[in-house]
Amino acid sequence: MFNYLSKSIIPIIFLLIITYGMFKGRKVYEWFIEGAKDGLQVTLRIFPYLLAMIIAVQIFKEAKLMDLLNNLIAPIGNLIGLPKDLIPLLIIKPLSGSGAIGVFTDIIKSFGPDTRTGLIASVVMGSTETIFYTITVYFGAIKVKKIRHTLWAAILADMTAIIMAIFVVNIFLC
Repeated sequence: MFNYLSKSIIPIIFLLIITYGMFKGRKVYEWFIEGAKDGLQVTLRIFPYLLAMIIAVQIFKEAKLMDLLNNLIAPIGNLIGLPKDLIPLLIIKPLSGSGAIGVFTDIIKSFGPDTRTGLIASVVMGSTETIFYTITVYFGAIKVKKIRHTLWAAILADMTAIIMAIFVVNIFLC
């Protein structure tokens, strides 16, 4: 019963909204079409920003900058107890969610989900954000060119999440 309900929750909500709108005498279909048009316009507005972000990530990967950054960050990681194998995840996560999932999957396959490295990677994946992608999409959608303090606040939040992930995992493994 629960399996059936969980698979049909979205259609149930959809039907409830349509039914409610019809009983209230609203033009549900016309509003849906207007929303779809607005969504398409937003997609067209943010496409250049998304394309630029995708190209930047590809250049980063193809130029082999990951190895260089990994070697530069490793000594700092050692100071806070960060396994060197997690540094690629920390570099990719702010840029690309799908890239981070690929790196995360490799970490879990290599080390396992119950190891210190696997647990820290899991907490990092759940507590950090794809900063540059998010800023690109949201600020691009509303045509904001000056992001002010958003980037530094987001980077500080991610750094805090990484440090806390290491701290919390170490507490629970002791």
